[in-house]
This record gives sequence, structure tokens and C-alpha cells, in this order.
Amino acid sequence: MGSVAHRGHRTGTAQGGPRTRSVSIELGYAADDFGYLIDLGLPQAGQTAFERDPEVKREVVFAGPVARPTTTLVRRVRGYVEVACDTGHGFDELSRNLPAHRSVLADWAGAAPELVLVRERLRDWRFYDGFRADNGAPSRRPQVGTRTPVLADDGADLAAAVQTILETGTGDLAHAVAAAFDGASVSVSATDGLFDLQLHQRGMLRPLRSAEISDGTLRFLLWAAALLSPQPPSLMVLNEPETSLHPDLLPPLASLINAAANLTQVVVVTHSKAMRASLGSTPVTDADDDTAVVEVPLYKELGETRIEGLGLLTAPPWDWGKR
Repeated sequence: MGSVAHRGHRTGTAQGGPRTRSVSIELGYAADDFGYLIDLGLPQAGQTAFERDPEVKREVVFAGPVARPTTTLVRRVRGYVEVACDTGHGFDELSRNLPAHRSVLADWAGAAPELVLVRERLRDWRFYDGFRADNGAPSRRPQVGTRTPVLADDGADLAAAVQTILETGTGDLAHAVAAAFDGASVSVSATDGLFDLQLHQRGMLRPLRSAEISDGTLRFLLWAAALLSPQPPSLMVLNEPETSLHPDLLPPLASLINAAANLTQVVVVTHSKAMRASLGSTPVTDADDDTAVVEVPLYKELGETRIEGLGLLTAPPWDWGKR
């Protein structure tokens, strides 16, 4: 288990004063073994033509769920990077001039096992911010077929992902499609190495190709392929998965989400009461075990996303530190 944190703020001068601006975005996560935070900001005026390209001001990798000086393993301020000594006392220099647009996870991951672990964990996460279903959607076009244990964020490799799931032999996808579409089934056609999804429905004389499937049906198949991954990521975030789905598809989709949550950490962002009801969510104050579907209400305050009812005494022990 772990937690993800975000903070952002913008400051400036009063109207009529000198035109200055400071924008800062801080992102981070904490887990039982390691945590990571990154502090991003805009370049100082006049230093570069890429004035809207964020720079890394600070990065920290730390042991355990809280960033403290005693738990810091790797720290970076501007271009200077150092790693904790094996003896446990002091730090060794890694770099004095790491470019501001480069992360220490990209350039120095091989310098410490903790950096490798954090980088691979972040690479493993999947964020599905809805799926396109228009005529030009990537999932509607045949694609070169390669084994695909995890669906891409745009769903372009849908057919390959479905074929990979079908060959695992669990039958979960077949059951989900049959339950959602009155006994329908899916298959994948392969022509000269190109894979294309096919939907077989009762009463139809031929299967529908991916280019012919309705928008809502295609979106459900995309969500099913993501949630039934044979190699589930350690974190999966779904943004409003109910969008453009028929209400009858919410219960089978919720069943897929709940099943995936038994294997990995799933976060569903939704404004739909029907989706929350289908998931069987429980207010966070009433959750009594780790298997419950917990509902966490959010709200905005000065650009920062906050959790309703979470105060200083109940917030996770997160420390952003200083630049």
C-alpha cells in the first residue's frame, strides 16, 4: 500500500507592480519501502526561450513512507545530485550539472538500486484517462500484433491485448463480454501480422470489425482489456470510466473493477452516483477492512486537490521539505 501526493501553487506581484511569476508543482508518492518527490517550476525569465518548459528544481528518494533527513537516500537540488554513502554517514556526489530538464531517474538510475526500483515502479503505473471511440480512434485500426500484457494508455493495441488475454486461458474476458452483451463473444483476426478485433453477436450473420463496433461497446471492451491485464500494474487509475456507456453496462464494468482491485491498487475518479453505487463504495469513515471499496470525496482549494474531512491530525505524514 502507498499514497500519492500533489501540490501546486502560483504566486505573483500585485497589479501595477513588476511583472514576475513563480509557478511550482510538486508530485510525490510514499510506500512502505521507498518514496519519491519531485519539485517542478518554470525557468527564470530571460534564461531560455523555453520559458514554458518546466524545470526540475528538486528530487528526493527516501526510505519508508516519510521523507526526513535521516531517511533520504538520493537528493537533487538544481543540477547537484548526491547519494547516501554505503556506510550510512554522509553523501557521495553523483553530478554537479544535471540538466534542469532531465530527471535523476533518467540519467542516474544505474547509480543506486533505489533509483532503479523507483523508476521501474513509476513506469509500471497506468493512467487511463478515457478512451477515444471516434472513427479515427487508434483502437479502430488494425495494428501489428505483438504480445501485450498491459493495454496502452490510448488503447491502440486493443486487439493484441485481447488476444493476449484470450491465450491466458482464464476465460474472464469471455464471461465479461457475454454478460455485458447478451451472450456475445470476441475474437481477433490476424492478416499479414495485423490484428483486428471482432465482436460476435447473436443474430448477426458475421462478426463486427473494430471499425464497425458502436462507441459504447468499444469503450467497454477497452476497459475490459485494461482491467483484465495478465500482468496488472501496481497502480491503475481510471478517469470516469462510465463516460458514454449505457447504464446497463455499469454493473459488469464495476465487477471487472472490483476483480482487478483484488490484484492491484485501483483508483476510480468519477462524478457518477450510479458508478459509485455499482462499485458498492463505502465512505472512508466507515471502511473497516482493506478489501472495501472506499469512497474518498475530493474538493479544490486554491488550485490544490484536497480530501474532504482530512485535517492536519489525520493526513498522511508527508513532508514536502524546502527548495
